[in-house]
Amino acid sequence: MERANGSTSSGFLLLGFSDRPQLETPLFVVILMGYVLSCLGNGTIILLSLRDPRLHTPMYCFLSNLSFMDLCLTTCTVPQTLANLKGRDKTITYGGCVTQLLIALGLGGVECMLLSVMAYDRYAAVCLPLHYLIIMHPQLCLRLVLTAWLTGFGCSVLQTALTMTLPLCGRNQVDHFFCEVPVMLKLACADTSIIEAEVFAVSVFFLVVPLSLILVSYGHITRAVLKIKLARGRRKAFGTCGSHLMVVVIFFGTLISMYLQPPSSYSRDVNKSIALFYTLVTPLLNPLIYTLRNKEVKGALRRLLLGKEQVGGHHTLLCPQEAGNISRMK
Repeated sequence: MERANGSTSSGFLLLGFSDRPQLETPLFVVILMGYVLSCLGNGTIILLSLRDPRLHTPMYCFLSNLSFMDLCLTTCTVPQTLANLKGRDKTITYGGCVTQLLIALGLGGVECMLLSVMAYDRYAAVCLPLHYLIIMHPQLCLRLVLTAWLTGFGCSVLQTALTMTLPLCGRNQVDHFFCEVPVMLKLACADTSIIEAEVFAVSVFFLVVPLSLILVSYGHITRAVLKIKLARGRRKAFGTCGSHLMVVVIFFGTLISMYLQPPSSYSRDVNKSIALFYTLVTPLLNPLIYTLRNKEVKGALRRLLLGKEQVGGHHTLLCPQEAGNISRMK
């Protein structure tokens, strides 16, 4: 691998935004603030999901996994970006680049799978409330989460190996702020058509298929919501579904525009902006959209801050009231 790449000893030079030095300080401040807020939001969701028995439900099981994944994704890319923006040394070692690529690809795949699982969970809760406990039982939730993590990182190992074994012929300037597949393919001095086809196939599997499942699930949810007699209930349900779909569109839209385009049409400025969206903006929005607005989470946070004892010693997977409330809204 070292002989093929010819640049493993010196690593890679991450150009980032060095061609626009006037943007580096404002971007540093914005990215740092976004990173801190993202860590606080996602860390809070994980802490509350672990400590409060009332949040031991399938939905919060998936959300805590999503928050953990977002926390790992931002930590994988943002500290390196901040160091490059303010420091003189903009290099990353070959091993660091491989690790970053492996983790970022794996976590991106996991998030795609988790978002589709969460959409199915909401479909079961809204459209089949009386059977929800039977459908989303603990064993199925565990299998779905494990499948998402294993599938995401399994494909990431293959894709990273194929990408990082390409001959680079001494090229080591990465025109990005972290190591990513389309950028690394641009560095290669060999035919990449086979790997490009593999990247396209994997992208269809992780992007188009989950997005289709999400849209189908929310289509059924919308039809069920339209049957709700109370206008207030319909507005609340549509508001929740709309905010969820907004996050989905931002996340999948940015990734599709990045990975389903040929490297020949790669635009460095546009794709740097796109990468900031799915590595920083989406992890920041997820806790705000999915959980921090919920009454259950607000109540759990209030109990945690006030130091009140958790009630309901038995850790049930779903509060029985949840299915009943959805059923009565119809």
